[in-house]
Amino acid sequence: MTLKLAPIILFVYNRLWHTEQTILSLQKNELAYDSDLIIYSDGPKNDEDKHRVNEVRKYIHSIDGFKNISIIERERNYGLATSIISGVTEIINHHGSAIIIEDDMVTSRFLLKYLNDGLNIYSNIEEVISIHGYIYPVKEVNSDTFFLRGADCWGWATWKRGWDLFNPDGSELLTELKKNKLEMEFDFNNSYPYTKMLSGQTKGKNDSWAVRWYASAFLNNKLSLYPSKSLVHNTGCDGSGHHCKTYSDDYASSLNDEPIEIKKIPVEDNIFMRKQFENYFKSINKPPGIIKRLLNKIDL
Repeated sequence: MTLKLAPIILFVYNRLWHTEQTILSLQKNELAYDSDLIIYSDGPKNDEDKHRVNEVRKYIHSIDGFKNISIIERERNYGLATSIISGVTEIINHHGSAIIIEDDMVTSRFLLKYLNDGLNIYSNIEEVISIHGYIYPVKEVNSDTFFLRGADCWGWATWKRGWDLFNPDGSELLTELKKNKLEMEFDFNNSYPYTKMLSGQTKGKNDSWAVRWYASAFLNNKLSLYPSKSLVHNTGCDGSGHHCKTYSDDYASSLNDEPIEIKKIPVEDNIFMRKQFENYFKSINKPPGIIKRLLNKIDL
């Protein structure tokens, strides 16, 4: 059977070095040459950003190493959330599936194979909403791959049937969580303030698309597949990221340089790994970690 390759959507803005590192790592993937790359370049917020945006645009027009490269340059600034939501919707509606990468994601050379394998193997399993390439630096794992309820945002892939469940209305999502008394479970047994983050989004304190993606999947009782070792490293936690305003190494996972074989496993929430995530969140939420973490990650 020929492996169907999903297009790669890359979102860039004004960080030249980060974008270069992301492209260089993607080019090393064995499936890059056979994959379509679609780049969305957001427009500058102000005159101060124009030069840096133009630097990035000059660079992305020079890259090669992919089957086809399409570049969409926004004339105005969409902002991260609107740019991702609109871009993913456009490409998913046309292609049926997609791999989504942001400009601060350095990837393992096996990420594209892992994500494409996952998309193909679980394409007809309705309970699975996405394939995710990053895992927190947890202490223990009990499987090469595992499922957790919800969805995530650092190097991921989905199908149209999955993205169609995305609800951009944070107020509706928050109301549904509270009505069903799901806040504790949504917050990994109160170890991570996802509900507070979603509430902040409804009040305009942050513009996170990712918490709405997680909530949409969670409320529909859908699962995402995770690897036992991370295939993504986020360079945006150097302080340049939209939600990482100061340096944080809390999320630094070693980049795996070995392929992760995807086999069909029971499609169910992995309770052991859910507990590992909970323990990890608690370990970095201890004072003063909780203050640093809230400031770095969610801009409440």
